[in-house]
Amino acid sequence: MSEYRPLSSITELAVIDEGECVAGYLAGLHGEPEPFNVKSKSYWHGWRNGMMDTGRLPHDEAARNLAAEFVRRQRAH
Repeated sequence: MSEYRPLSSITELAVIDEGECVAGYLAGLHGEPEPFNVKSKSYWHGWRNGMMDTGRLPHDEAARNLAAEFVRRQRAH
């Protein structure tokens, strides 16, 4: 298991590196193994989302909470 904890708020999401997140997401889409702490938290977050979007990992409470907060903020604008 990774030393990282899943992001669960927009505040946390605002500080991740977008490029690393995208690289991790693509790795997750391709089913690459979990990077653990070898990569950044941004990469790991992206990897997690890629794995969830392909059904390799279940969407957990942290992911659902983050998505719900994101949607709420989008709708408020």
